Amino acid sequence: MLQIKDLTITHRKDLRIILEKFNMVLNDGDKAVIIGEEGNGKSTLMKWIYDPELAEEYSECEGERIAAGEALGYLPQELPEKDKEKTLYEYFSKAQLFYDKSPKELSEMAIKFQVPTDFFYSDQKMGSLSGGEKVKAQLMRLLIEKPTVLLLDEPSNDIDISTLELLEKLINEWKHIVLFISHDETLIENTANVIVHIEQIMRKTKSRYTVVRDNYKNYIERRAENFERQEQQAINDKKEKKRRDEKYARVYNSVEHALSTISKGARDAPGKNLKDKMHTVKAMGRHFEKEDENMTKMPEQEEAIFFKLGDENAMMPAGKTVIEYKLDELKTPDESKILAKDIFLRVRGPEKICIIGNNGIGKTTLLKKIADELFCRKDLKVQYMPQNYEELLDLDATPIEFLDDTGDKAIRTRIRTYLGSLKYTADEMEHPIKELSGGQKAKVLLLKMSLSDANVLILDEPTRNFSPLSGPVIRKMIASFPGAVISISHDRKYIEEVCTKTYTLTEEGLKNLLADHITEPSDVKWVAIKE
Repeated sequence: MLQIKDLTITHRKDLRIILEKFNMVLNDGDKAVIIGEEGNGKSTLMKWIYDPELAEEYSECEGERIAAGEALGYLPQELPEKDKEKTLYEYFSKAQLFYDKSPKELSEMAIKFQVPTDFFYSDQKMGSLSGGEKVKAQLMRLLIEKPTVLLLDEPSNDIDISTLELLEKLINEWKHIVLFISHDETLIENTANVIVHIEQIMRKTKSRYTVVRDNYKNYIERRAENFERQEQQAINDKKEKKRRDEKYARVYNSVEHALSTISKGARDAPGKNLKDKMHTVKAMGRHFEKEDENMTKMPEQEEAIFFKLGDENAMMPAGKTVIEYKLDELKTPDESKILAKDIFLRVRGPEKICIIGNNGIGKTTLLKKIADELFCRKDLKVQYMPQNYEELLDLDATPIEFLDDTGDKAIRTRIRTYLGSLKYTADEMEHPIKELSGGQKAKVLLLKMSLSDANVLILDEPTRNFSPLSGPVIRKMIASFPGAVISISHDRKYIEEVCTKTYTLTEEGLKNLLADHITEPSDVKWVAIKE
């Protein structure tokens, strides 16, 4: 059993209460997902559960954690810096039970995770692995330690679709407790039976949480129904209050007018009656005030973000060739290894292209090369969102400084308005970008794209850091973008809802999954592929 009692987490810098009086109990068989918007404290909660000292670097935490007899295993959102310089063998050898594993057991695990059988003994540096390979390595070391509670912070980030399916199977077949954070709606829908929803309402001045034993689809549907029901009741109550108040005001004004106009000769008996009546009317007013305290309030909820991506200037003519890209050999960045050959990609008009493929096949490397070629085009206006946001962001600048270097007061006011619509608080607008969550950093880059007049977007995992509640909004924004989009994604809902064509990168090039073999670029029949 894992139990959390009366946990309150307060941000040290702005003294904002992230979580207040949080209580939760999980038992064997529970697959609990933590959801909520970016910066709401999901990772902080996860860190505190695993090791309170990890969260206390930047927050004050008060509460009790009961995990007697449980062995906690923690997968952090990012690979720790100290592990990046370790070879794979050094990394795995730090697991206490690594040497208890037989070669057969390690081989079976390698096959299960779709890595080479000598993966555990490789001298490759952890930091040089692809994002998905890092997640696989961390998950395998975690399982070697035989935990009873899996604490997984964004395990679905950067892993390919086949590994996502493997992760789903791992979670569903786990007999003990799983507590995970994910932005992958499909993963959540297919695994979670407990929903932990953390919200910041009233302009991020109040924390609220919900723990529900249900699947994700039911939770979202019932939540929407409850909000709609409460909103309608609040509207009805407000109308009834207005009618009641108008009637009360007429009675009050009538008695008050009668009192002010009564003649001196009639002020004894009639005057006393009017005063008694006024006393009764005022008592009724106080009664109404108490009733109003119990009126149904309009529902408070943390709404998903929304802003428009592109305008008429981003319109891409349907017949325009955005790119015809050919590459004989795709190599690793250090050119030590050939990843793929005979690559060809044609994009026309406002197509929404997605490239999928196994981890380590070179998708991000290919996308960067495509971006470099497009940036040289004078007839296109291109914006790029890398998988690693730090490639473009100035981490020491604030979001406002990054989005505007003119210092113009009117421009900065407009940017503050946009950031506010993205659920940034006034304090967060002034925080250095390095202190923001991954999702908040992604918002900055998306806003930069929105403020530009780009007609081509190059996106490496665009939905990876957005909450399940904001995910549908982001997908709708990208799908309705009037220009061309070339992207990498393992988000199955993104592929289904946004992409008009989907290609798989293999060692033999960009491949049509429906074809039995690779043809020459001029003979390829490009079709949409749905996973």
